[in-house]
Amino acid sequence: MEVEVKPIKQPHHTAALRAAFPATIPVLTGYLCIGMAYGLLMANAGYGVFWALLLSLLCYAGSMEFVAVSLLTAGFDPVQALLMALMINARHAFYGLSMLDKYKNTGWKKFYLIFGMCDESFTVNCTVTPPDDVDRGWFMFFVNLLNQIYWVFAATAGALLGYVIHFDTTGIEFVMTELFVVMFLNQWEESKDHLPALVGLICSAICLLIFGSSNFIVPSMIFIIVAFTAERRFSKKPEVAAK
Repeated sequence: MEVEVKPIKQPHHTAALRAAFPATIPVLTGYLCIGMAYGLLMANAGYGVFWALLLSLLCYAGSMEFVAVSLLTAGFDPVQALLMALMINARHAFYGLSMLDKYKNTGWKKFYLIFGMCDESFTVNCTVTPPDDVDRGWFMFFVNLLNQIYWVFAATAGALLGYVIHFDTTGIEFVMTELFVVMFLNQWEESKDHLPALVGLICSAICLLIFGSSNFIVPSMIFIIVAFTAERRFSKKPEVAAK
C-alpha cells in the first residue's frame, strides 16, 4: 500500500521573503553606495554613528536625509525644516494615491507599508509581480523591510567609515540623482511602452523651466497626473453594443 506524501508548504511569509529578496538586489547595490555616502556626510558634519542609525530608522526618506544634514548643522528653524520636508517628499502623496488598491486587505502590514514607501520600494512593488502562490501583502511588506535594512546598514557603515577616512564630501549627495537615473534607464529597457516615461520627462522639463529647480517637483507631479488622466480618458474606445 503506497502512502501519498504531501509536500510541506512553506509559510506564506517565508515564501514572500524568498520572492522579495531577488527583487530588491538592485536596490541593495544602490543603497550600499548611497547609504554610505549619507553616513559619511553625517560623520563629516560631526554627528556620531548613533545619530546616523537613528535618523535612517525614523526619517526613512532618502533625499530628505541628505537635506537633513544641512538642516541639523544650520540654525534652529523648525518651520523651514517642515516646509522643506513637505516640498521634497510631496511626491509620496501621489505614490500613496496610486497604491490605494494594492494596500487593501493587508491588515496591520498597511501601517508599515505606508511608512516604508520610498521611491525604490514603490518602484519594485509597482513593477514586480510576485508568484501566484505568494501573498502580495507580505511580498510588499518584505520589499519595504529589506530595503530599509539595506539603508540602515549602509548609513551606519558609512558613519563608521567616516571616523577612519577623512576627505572632502562636497557633491557626494549627487549619488541620489545617479540612482534615479539608473532606475529610469532600467525601466526604459524593460518596458515596451515608453509613453509614460516620455510624458514624465516632458512634464518635468516644462515645469523646470517655469518654476525653477527648487519648486518644480510638486507641479510636475500634478502635471503628470493630469496628463495621464486625460490620456486615459481619450484613449477609451466606445463600447460596442452586443448584437
